[in-house]
Amino acid sequence: MISSMQCRAARGLLDWSQQELADRAKVGIVTIRQLEAGTHEPRRSTLQVVRSAFEAAGVQFIDENGGGEGVRLNKPRR
Repeated sequence: MISSMQCRAARGLLDWSQQELADRAKVGIVTIRQLEAGTHEPRRSTLQVVRSAFEAAGVQFIDENGGGEGVRLNKPRR
């Protein structure tokens, strides 16, 4: 659904702090730190709210497809 690397990369694209992501996803900052560190297996519901926060800001998630997983920003709408 979303990996720790994708989370860090998406935050970087948006120039968001961990706290800003936590606020937008309505989760605790410890949850974001643990997700990005990969130290705990997060709940599916947690991954979904984090992903939704990123997608609302224009991030697209690219699944593993032989070229590696990743993220990118949507083109701005005209």
